[in-house]
Amino acid sequence: MIERRELLLGGAMLAAMPALSRAGLPVPGDRLGFDIVRKGAKLGTHTLAFERSGDALTVRIAIDLMVKIGFITLYRFAHHATESWVGDQLVGLQAVSSDNGTPQRVTARRDASGLVVEGTKAPRYTAPANALPATHWNRRELDGPFINVQDGRLMHPKIAAIGSNLIPTAAGTQIRANHFALTGDVQTDLWYDARQSWAGLSFKVMDGSTIRYQRQ
Repeated sequence: MIERRELLLGGAMLAAMPALSRAGLPVPGDRLGFDIVRKGAKLGTHTLAFERSGDALTVRIAIDLMVKIGFITLYRFAHHATESWVGDQLVGLQAVSSDNGTPQRVTARRDASGLVVEGTKAPRYTAPANALPATHWNRRELDGPFINVQDGRLMHPKIAAIGSNLIPTAAGTQIRANHFALTGDVQTDLWYDARQSWAGLSFKVMDGSTIRYQRQ
């Protein structure tokens, strides 16, 4: 069984990244996709669509992952989320997940008090000013606590810069990216390329194998 499934909930960037006008965000192209891979086998996909209108940005995220033996499905995870931004400020989030049939949800809406978050495992709270959803496409996420977009919990990972190395893509090529190791209540590895675009992710599961994101 795959654990720490909330760590799959990432967003991403393409290598070409025109900035959203006046937004201060390193916005990628219109779409980004990852293959989710374990032991050389593709388990699913993680896709993001970026829609711009003036200073407004909408990010639509979809994850579909399945673990099978033959024709038998052992585990399935599905996730759909929508982030709403105005300028460089997150103003709304809606996320629903099905974790092997168990529903989970997160909502967030900005009001006069700040970003108000509520989730399946999180009673309503106002997030710290520097908190961002753990969707990974915005490199600024590493500068503050994470909002878990599966269940709403606020998480405080420790982050260490490891250095630069080559990582594989879904096309069989390699890209050079900066490696960050996250420990504590989040245990995963993230990579961002020279343009600060999200380039990869990996984490270990209970059997000792590694789940990897390979950029399409």
